[in-house]
Amino acid sequence: MSRICQLTGKKAMGGNHVSFSNTKTPRQFKVNLKRKRFYVPETNEWVTLRVSTSAIKNINKKGIYACLQDAKANGILR
Repeated sequence: MSRICQLTGKKAMGGNHVSFSNTKTPRQFKVNLKRKRFYVPETNEWVTLRVSTSAIKNINKKGIYACLQDAKANGILR
């Protein structure tokens, strides 16, 4: 399973680790993902998602149902 947020579509991005001697070494910036269960009162069901911590903040702000609808509209969630 790839490390991609199911709501925002965030995934690992590349960059360089720069040492004290200014040597560049390739590295990856990975997404902080958590597996979390959410209750959707509109559909009266529990949903388990693998989401980033920033997506959890968005869910707390907008609500799970609105975030699911946005993800479906953007083509991230089927």
